[in-house]
Amino acid sequence: MKVSVMSLEATDVGEIELDESVFGVAPRRDILARVVNWQLAKSRAGTHKVKLVGEIRGTTAKPYRQKGTGRARQGSTRSAQFRGGATTHGPVLRSHTHNLPKKVRRLGLKCALSAKQAEGKLVVLDSAEASGKTKDLAKKLDALGWGSVLVIDGPEPNHAFQLAARNIPKVDVLPQQGANVYDILRRDTLVLTKDAVHHLEARLK
Repeated sequence: MKVSVMSLEATDVGEIELDESVFGVAPRRDILARVVNWQLAKSRAGTHKVKLVGEIRGTTAKPYRQKGTGRARQGSTRSAQFRGGATTHGPVLRSHTHNLPKKVRRLGLKCALSAKQAEGKLVVLDSAEASGKTKDLAKKLDALGWGSVLVIDGPEPNHAFQLAARNIPKVDVLPQQGANVYDILRRDTLVLTKDAVHHLEARLK
């Protein structure tokens, strides 16, 4: 499929052929959901923790004698039923990561790219270059109507463009090797440079 290439000044500068096997895949919501859940699980710190009985400070003495009091028998005031005691079945330090086949991850990225193309929210940019001034870049993005945008450049994005974009809300810049399903779906518009298109096609074919 052919798509027009534009510049940051909103002018057409030619056309580019997109590979149907990468940008023309039928989007599958189930695959996208699996990949997003896998990504979010990987990013979880898993540092939530409650204290078990052995970690509660306090005496180890039996609070009162076993028989003759008419009360339930107790062995420690650090048990969960006492105020200040342990927490039962609470979270502990653990990893939330789980495995996902590489084929599913590749298909998920293809589905995300194809979904943006099908919605008409995929833009191919000649090059992502800027003066390094946030104010200048913000004006250009406003003129293009890109309020929520992810820009994916080649292996080494333009440093000045990254500096100018990093202080603009809802504007993300990634190298092509960092392209992922979650970041593509969370932004309204996906902008790929010509360099990024070539690298993604070579990576996903």
